[in-house]
Amino acid sequence: MALSVSDLSAIYSLLANSMSQDESNRKPAESALAQSESRPGFCSCLMEVITAKDLASQVDIRLMASVYFKNSINRYWRKRRDSSGISNEEKQHLKQKLLSHLREENYQIAQMLAVLISKIARFDYPREWPELFSFLAQQLPSADVLTSHRIFMILFRTLKELSTKRLTADQRNFAESDLQTISHGFSIITQSYNSNGKEQHHDDLYLTFWNESILFECFILQEIRPVKEVSPVLLNAAQSFLPYYTSLQNSHPKFWEFIKRACTKLMKVLVAIQQRHPYSFGDICVLQPVLNFCLNKITDPEPDILSFEQFLIKCMVMAKSVFECKEYKPSVTGRVMDKNGVTLEQMKKNISNAVAGVLTRLLPNERIILLCNVLIRRYFVLTTSDLEEWYENPEVFHHEQDMVQWTEKLRPCAEALYIVLFENHSQLLAPIVVSILQEAMNGCPTSTTEITPGLLLKDAAYGAAAYVYYELSNYLSFRDWFNGALSLELSNDHPNMRIIHRKVALILGQWVSEIKDDTKRAVYCALIRLLQDKDLSVRLAACRSLCLHVEDANFSEKDFSDLLPVCWGSCFKLVKEVQEFDSKVQVLNLISVLLGHVNEVIPYASNLMHFFQMVWEESSGESLLRIQLLIALRNFVIALGYQSPSCYSMLLPILQKGIDINDPDELNLLEDSMLLWEATLSHAPAMVPQLLAYFPCLLEILERNFDHLQVAVDIIEDYIILGGREFLGMHASSVGKLLDLIVGNVNDRGLLSILPIIDILILKLVVICLSGDDGDPSKMAVKASSAAIIARVLVMNTNYLAQLTSEPSLSSVLQQTGVAIEDNILLSLVDVWLNKVDNVSLPQKKAFGLALSIILTLRLPQVLDKLDQILSVCTSVILGGTEDLTEEESSGDNMSYGRSHDEDLLPSKELRRRQIKVSDPINRLSLENSVRDNLQTCAALHGESFNSAIAKIHPAAFALLKQALKMP
Repeated sequence: MALSVSDLSAIYSLLANSMSQDESNRKPAESALAQSESRPGFCSCLMEVITAKDLASQVDIRLMASVYFKNSINRYWRKRRDSSGISNEEKQHLKQKLLSHLREENYQIAQMLAVLISKIARFDYPREWPELFSFLAQQLPSADVLTSHRIFMILFRTLKELSTKRLTADQRNFAESDLQTISHGFSIITQSYNSNGKEQHHDDLYLTFWNESILFECFILQEIRPVKEVSPVLLNAAQSFLPYYTSLQNSHPKFWEFIKRACTKLMKVLVAIQQRHPYSFGDICVLQPVLNFCLNKITDPEPDILSFEQFLIKCMVMAKSVFECKEYKPSVTGRVMDKNGVTLEQMKKNISNAVAGVLTRLLPNERIILLCNVLIRRYFVLTTSDLEEWYENPEVFHHEQDMVQWTEKLRPCAEALYIVLFENHSQLLAPIVVSILQEAMNGCPTSTTEITPGLLLKDAAYGAAAYVYYELSNYLSFRDWFNGALSLELSNDHPNMRIIHRKVALILGQWVSEIKDDTKRAVYCALIRLLQDKDLSVRLAACRSLCLHVEDANFSEKDFSDLLPVCWGSCFKLVKEVQEFDSKVQVLNLISVLLGHVNEVIPYASNLMHFFQMVWEESSGESLLRIQLLIALRNFVIALGYQSPSCYSMLLPILQKGIDINDPDELNLLEDSMLLWEATLSHAPAMVPQLLAYFPCLLEILERNFDHLQVAVDIIEDYIILGGREFLGMHASSVGKLLDLIVGNVNDRGLLSILPIIDILILKLVVICLSGDDGDPSKMAVKASSAAIIARVLVMNTNYLAQLTSEPSLSSVLQQTGVAIEDNILLSLVDVWLNKVDNVSLPQKKAFGLALSIILTLRLPQVLDKLDQILSVCTSVILGGTEDLTEEESSGDNMSYGRSHDEDLLPSKELRRRQIKVSDPINRLSLENSVRDNLQTCAALHGESFNSAIAKIHPAAFALLKQALKMP
């Protein structure tokens, strides 16, 4: 039954009760409203509540009505199977009512009304509501400031909603939506400000500027063509607003705050337009004035603008965006001559070349040098507030300087701009940076103890040299710089020298690739010394730089080995002293890297175990820190090798918690815990009861999903190799269940990863072998590997496979999968072995040959039909020898049972793998003897038919067969 005006009071009461804190009132009201949502007239009643003048003061009830209205639009605006939805007549009434209530005074309600219109426009524009934008445009000329603000709010919300539709037709409608409305509105706003701005009341001006802000967002949402017209207006607006930043700071604080946001917003919009429409923005009438303005504000700002950091950041972001824009790089590719017309790509190249010319004229060498000098001498220099922050909390200061988003702070933003500028003009700026560095070092000797402008300039110059090491190394010898200045800086232990010490640590990390062998030892000693500095910021900087050195491909363990005890001790001490989460992760990362790159770990194993136990206990609830700890533990286990059981008392309880899928932190810790599990098994000298007891956890993990299939396969292989009969005797059923779970339920890549350890579930492998698409390379690889396993089974237990292939259940399964068997299953497998012999490795080829030679002993006449092919394959395998053996297979097949020094360095898993290869019966069987003996059996079984089949073999092939079998 439809709702009407008479139901308004009931709806109002329900809305009021739905916000009651008394559950006995709230629950029935919510239930009644939910039941009314699908009734005709419900949205009309809500609309009346929202727009009723006598309810203007009851904002909470009106907001609740708008929320229910929005939900009803989402659910019932379109017709549904279980509901007829909102009728067309009611839809038309609601749209008219919304557009007639544009001048809503309450901002929250106005926002919700804009959202409602945007939601309806998503469904109805342009087909059912084509007049939306034209109506809004008609209201703008006569609208007051408040109404125009509400119109622009609607416009922005609607365009934003339409922009999220992804279908091609919807995207076309969005691109063709009424651009004239936006442009017309923008002209009205700017004319209003230019003519009346100074006479308007401050509140009216506030709304005017908000209108502009909303409209600027609309320009970004639209794929606007006239960027040339829009961008200069935005720039002029920013230039007009900036003077108010100074004049209104004391007299009108509220308006001054808004001016700050408006100027920042204007520059942000300009940056967004440049990044979205680089080619249009590259026009000389746009790019030149905008970039000129930004560079002037950076290099020569008014005194008050220097404190306006957010605005300066946006200017730097704009300059950086232009400098590194790939669309503005001149094209080095040629053009096909005499090609009809000009392609879009050629137009882009022409624009790029034109913009490159504009930038060249706009950035003469003098201006580039000036910008570089200003960035280093003004923006890189630490301020008084920086130093105060550092002294109050060195740890927080370190992370704010090194990990903050570069667009959020002025100094990191200046550093990012400087790096791009230097990359574009390295040959010009390298001598300039070196000269600034020399000037700073000469003006502030290493014996300085006071914080002087000279010391702060040296800190800035050191930073400038650190950030562009890859280009500056051609102009500056690191060895001379280190021996003549950097190493001497560390001899001054005055507390104020923390400023320089921190920057020296940064330099030593950044210049790692330029440090030669004759300097490595001294640099390592310097970093260890910095790691023991009294200031936490310096120690954390040294920690990060030391990590870069250890990870470097040219890391010299010989020069570092005697420093390890001090390094471990410093790391343990630092973790105890720091408070910030990022600091702990940084130190733990260094420990993890050290464990992965140094060999001398066992002497420090006891201290490391104590340290890991402490960190694990203290990091409860900090999943990211525990992830880093699990990575470090994995490297620790690998470094210990056969000595890893010495840490099981600490390791295994941590591992057990990490692989428990019922643990609250399981989602974050499981992946790294499984990698640690695999490393523990791989490097264990023998199986222990605790590890045996953990295996069922793997079944629980894979029963949930296959996200960690590859490492799970490795773990299964580890258990089979390490645990042997003891493991299989205890967990054979779980292994079978695991393999049954995997085969047939994962993709080809996952299936291929499990095949090396599958020697059971042959029935499923036979189905795979006889079905599938040979045209798919991944399926062909699966098929070939499956055939090799079945061949091995035939060689090892001929009666078992013969019995299996004669089972009616197997034939039934094959029929269900659409596999047609003409003779019998075993002969169909022979066809697979014959066809796939070229798609497998040499050991697998030998298994194919042995299996085919056994087929010769079958009392089946069809064997003689395939005799030529069988003997051809066996001949090629015998004569092929070992020329295709990989290095791993060769070393595995030829290794002796004795253990060499190199074997002692191998993980336990790898050593056992090689031993299994040596004892593999397939390797010990002679294919030559097998073919010779089975040919005699075949001749005895088939008599004259065999001789006829042999006579049909090509003489050349028969000669090769005699050669392979060494027959006279």
